[in-house]
Amino acid sequence: MTSSAATPTTPATPPASGVAAAFASLRAPHFPKVWAAGWIWSIARWGMGFLGAYVVNDLTGSPRLVQLTGTFMWGPLLFAGLVGGAVSDRVDRRRAVLVQLGVMIPLTVLIGVAALGDQLRVWMIYPFLLVVGFGWIVDMTVRRAMIYDLVGEEHVNGAMALEMLSSSAGLAMGALIGGTVIGALGIGQAYLVIAGGLLAALAVMWRVPAVARSAPPPAAREPFLRSVADGFRALPSNPALVSILGVTVFVDFFHFSFFPIVPLIAERLEVSAALTGLLSASSGFGMMAGSLWVAARRPHRGRAYVVGSMAACTLLLGFATAGRYGVALLFALGGGVAMGLFGSTQTALAITATSAELRGRAMGLLSMAIGALPIGMYALGELAQAVGPRTALVIFNLVGLGGLAVWVKVRPEVLRTR
Repeated sequence: MTSSAATPTTPATPPASGVAAAFASLRAPHFPKVWAAGWIWSIARWGMGFLGAYVVNDLTGSPRLVQLTGTFMWGPLLFAGLVGGAVSDRVDRRRAVLVQLGVMIPLTVLIGVAALGDQLRVWMIYPFLLVVGFGWIVDMTVRRAMIYDLVGEEHVNGAMALEMLSSSAGLAMGALIGGTVIGALGIGQAYLVIAGGLLAALAVMWRVPAVARSAPPPAAREPFLRSVADGFRALPSNPALVSILGVTVFVDFFHFSFFPIVPLIAERLEVSAALTGLLSASSGFGMMAGSLWVAARRPHRGRAYVVGSMAACTLLLGFATAGRYGVALLFALGGGVAMGLFGSTQTALAITATSAELRGRAMGLLSMAIGALPIGMYALGELAQAVGPRTALVIFNLVGLGGLAVWVKVRPEVLRTR
């Protein structure tokens, strides 16, 4: 199943600049295949998230239950992220990605078949999205750790910006494909299309050989639980990582938690399933533009990370209060551009703030910080149930802006991190 050949850790090319820097990492052996598999997985993941929220809204119309789809999908990040990082530092990373895709394909087919037979129920959506969430942990802590091994320090900035590009494109394409297929064919067919995409990702990853690590696995050096604990113990001595993770907590709790509620906003704007998908996708298209700008211009990472976060929260206020579909679409697009700055610098900041042997666990800590998202989704759902989706979004993003400002004032290390 795996090849014994070791893959070079850096491409035999000099560092590039400008637009060329964005794509120099693609010359690293096998990185294009790993990137492509991640892109397909991202489309599938966001598509499954959109479909879950759409189905629950269609069956119940409850903001609380709609937001719970996000809570279940992102919940594993909070509880299993650091464990996933410790596992990533020990296991055959390629094989772990193949297993993850191999589990997701038949489960997605089963959900699609249930929908085709008019047997899909709300209670089925939540455990399915929980499994999707565990798959996201594997992708983030395992596949992304492979990327550094493949491209090396010189090209990690461009590689992670391309990762953000694929993630944001996945958001755009997953929601757009989901909404379009629902409108044209139906919910069951949409799930089957996603299962086909996962099968393609499996085929691509199968062609990737074993990847030589930039640091040896720690399995022979320390017990597993101690390895997990080391990830926590490393935090106090790494103020830059603490500052980076704090920004992530605020952004994911107060800003990113809005994605499942988009169908309710679209419902109040009285638009079709296809236009609902486009409204969800617009954030992804904006994130693609922001990611490409970061990859091409290579700005100061810490500043781009913070400015993008604050701008995204501000623009979402316009999205929440827009009375017309076109206006809401523009605000969502602009907010996505700002989030492209945040997302395309986030992983590179976390990886480069830690030593080689702790990179997998650093990604686990980052995934746990992102784990604030499901809690925020639940809180936003409860608030939306009480005061309505629009008012809840305004309150959340105003509080998020204030919290970010205070955090950066108290922990300014992220602004000095390049």
